[in-house]
Amino acid sequence: MGHERDEEFAAYVEQRRPQLFRAAWLLCGDPHRAEDVVQAALTRLYVAWPRVRRADSVDAYVRRAVVNAHLDEGRRPWRRETSAGERLPDVPVPAAAPALEDRDALWSALRALPPGQRRVVVLRHWWGLSVEESAADLGISAGTVKSQTSAALAALRTALSDRSDELEENCS
Repeated sequence: MGHERDEEFAAYVEQRRPQLFRAAWLLCGDPHRAEDVVQAALTRLYVAWPRVRRADSVDAYVRRAVVNAHLDEGRRPWRRETSAGERLPDVPVPAAAPALEDRDALWSALRALPPGQRRVVVLRHWWGLSVEESAADLGISAGTVKSQTSAALAALRTALSDRSDELEENCS
């Protein structure tokens, strides 16, 4: 029975780990810290695996574990320093992905968001969750998700518009 559990868990982790790492990296902005967040979430998942694997949504449990691990990491005193990660980590990118310069600009704009807005953007737009699913994963109201999303998208539009204007001036 334990061997079967381990195989199921390993198969799940193998399939989902890149997405979990990317989401954690988007949340915290540092690949080393993202690795810590993913490891903490996967440790929680392993302990709860017998119960979680029978649930309707293993992914919802794992998303919540990643968000909670990110929040826990941020509370540690030695983590209150500036993040070292500047560039997106090498993760397989879909064929229709934006150019590297555009991704760097997007990351800079995303990194400038307050943590709460960044979490909402990652859940809503990276994982594609609904307002209600995001609210449940973050432990906040649906109204807060909507207002955080609206504020975050407005900030991203402004930052990316400024970046676009800057690039046009440099090319002229």
